[in-house]
Amino acid sequence: MSAKSASKHLTMAEQADIHELYELSVQNVEHEVEFLQTTFKQLTGRTAYLFREDFCGTASASCEWVRQGKEFQAIGVDIDAAVLEWGRANRVGKLDIEDRARVSLIEADVMVVDTPRVDVLAAFNFSYFIFDTRDTLRAYFERAYEATNDGGVFFCDMFGGPEAQEELKEKTKYKKHGFSYIWHQAKFHPVSNFIRCHIHFKFKDGSKIKKAFTYEWRLWSAPEIRELLLEAGFRKATLYWEGEDEDGEGNGEFTPDEKGEADLAWIAYIVAEK
Repeated sequence: MSAKSASKHLTMAEQADIHELYELSVQNVEHEVEFLQTTFKQLTGRTAYLFREDFCGTASASCEWVRQGKEFQAIGVDIDAAVLEWGRANRVGKLDIEDRARVSLIEADVMVVDTPRVDVLAAFNFSYFIFDTRDTLRAYFERAYEATNDGGVFFCDMFGGPEAQEELKEKTKYKKHGFSYIWHQAKFHPVSNFIRCHIHFKFKDGSKIKKAFTYEWRLWSAPEIRELLLEAGFRKATLYWEGEDEDGEGNGEFTPDEKGEADLAWIAYIVAEK
């Protein structure tokens, strides 16, 4: 049986790549890099050239960063060797030759890694929520502070709202790609703010990938994160809230906000200035 005929007998789930699915449904690195660079310029009046992506996974943001031009360099840090190898083959390896040399991927724990100081450091997709005590999260923020240049900026994102504390499933259809993304908040403990989340994928042929990704986090609040960033040494920590379109839906534009809105579910950025 040829490889082509064999593939006809496989379900869409069996043929799918979970890293590709994750990027299609969760990430928008073009928007992320634009937000990082625009915000950095607004805050400092300068252009950021050296970028570090903590918990980088497939390192797509790092690859997008160096596409800005030959002066831009990126460092990706992740503890998972397998996902880094996937990123090297499928993301870094597909860059133009001159761009590849300006992306450095490091297999290491973000708490101990030693890299050159950078203009911008980012920890996205709520990855730093793995630190589940004030002491451990402050320690990570201290490492982030040490890793940024004087005048550098640290970016992280977060989610919240009453629905963040519910056990629920939320489905998003991606008709163009033939699958649905399912965000599953499987467990929440109000006493500790422990949250266990899964990502599932369902395909138009009825096949599924259950628990493609699983996360066990502490659901941190905005005041806690801002306070810990200041305790770690950053001189300012600002929450950037998403604006709304005419239908009341998020418009993808984030601006500083000291109050926010009492939405059932929201995502925001926190920007810490050194």
